[in-house]
Amino acid sequence: MGRILAILALGMVVSCGGGVTRGGDPVARFASVSGPIKSACLSSGRRAANPQICGCIQAAADQTLSGADQRRGASFFGNPELAHAVRASDTERDDAFWDRWRNFGSAADQLCS
Repeated sequence: MGRILAILALGMVVSCGGGVTRGGDPVARFASVSGPIKSACLSSGRRAANPQICGCIQAAADQTLSGADQRRGASFFGNPELAHAVRASDTERDDAFWDRWRNFGSAADQLCS
């Protein structure tokens, strides 16, 4: 997957980076977007985490995840083992969440790469 997914799940073992969208438009327009995913992204300590890229990731979250899913996913940034546990879980609830989380990751990758 793309560079954005590392910031998203941290437990998915993907590198982080990016900075422009398709067509070369800067992601700077997302700097003012706010929410739990952006906050977790900025607090993650990742070198590539900045207000623009984290705001872009939050914009993708706003388009694809409920507020509850965003709060749940934001917890992965501080606890990557939790992401692994959810992914490995075989409960219907966790499976459904993980499908939504992967969809969000794909949307963020397309929007922010």
